Amino acid sequence: MSAADDNSLGFAPEFDQPVAYIQRTRAWYLALGYDTPYVWAHYLDVPFAPLKKPLAHSRVALLTTAAPYQPDKGEQGPGAPYNAAAKFYRVYDGDTAIDHDLRIAHVGIDRKHADLGDSGCWFPLPALRRAVAAGRIGELAPRFFGVPTNRSQRHTLEVDAPEIVAACRADGVDAALLVPNCPICHQTLSLLARELEAAGIATVVLGAARDIVEYVGVPRLLFSDFPLGNAAGRPGDVASQEATLELALKVLESAPAARTTVQSPLRWAEDASWKLDYSNPARLGAEELERRRAEAEAARLTARELRVATLGRDVESVR
Repeated sequence: MSAADDNSLGFAPEFDQPVAYIQRTRAWYLALGYDTPYVWAHYLDVPFAPLKKPLAHSRVALLTTAAPYQPDKGEQGPGAPYNAAAKFYRVYDGDTAIDHDLRIAHVGIDRKHADLGDSGCWFPLPALRRAVAAGRIGELAPRFFGVPTNRSQRHTLEVDAPEIVAACRADGVDAALLVPNCPICHQTLSLLARELEAAGIATVVLGAARDIVEYVGVPRLLFSDFPLGNAAGRPGDVASQEATLELALKVLESAPAARTTVQSPLRWAEDASWKLDYSNPARLGAEELERRRAEAEAARLTARELRVATLGRDVESVR
């Protein structure tokens, strides 16, 4: 069939499908000169914990990979470049009854297309509060949890996950929503979802990197085909954010078994060419790739220094 025939039948462009982030990031780092490919977590068996009570009577927790704003750590707002100094390497928590200034400038999000100005796109605490006020959710857990995005799966599974599972149990959590941002964030929160489910807490991941989450293997995924960093809805669009949350809650309630993925019907834009830009070495020249390589190396060294200072060792070297 010719391209003209495709157009006459209303077919979408071939590239207008979920971005293959595992493949894209491997090609990107290879182009930058890092020739040891990252080994992504992958499981065949997936734990599954059905909701024990209706959502209207459940206590729900929120897990995020966004970082508290640190005014002494440089630029972290809209238009900010990747800021490794703003990363965090220990689990933190916050009071769900008050507002928080969380940022995602430290993660490998889609800086060209995602929005860094509206935290409702990646931290749906206000939408969750509205859902509680409407009676859709029984109550929020008293704390939300910030989850470090360590590349070391071992550290996530052996250090961070047990801490969060214990905290959720202490808070009497029935269900959890997990909202990742960058590719590694999607792996990290997928691993957390598995551990929470094994502990009897139902979960749903609100993600934008479908391939990574499904490769790890989770019970429930609401996939939004949006730029990395905006998995909780469109910026400046409360209706979009509330619709995304409602879809996630429905997935939480109705998933029949593990590995349930539901794709949001919302589109980011009519022109899907944004999907071609993220970490795509084919769209950059040699000089720009060299500049990006220098930036990546500087960020890697900064992150390692912060990681060692925080944890006392470089956990990234330990798988």
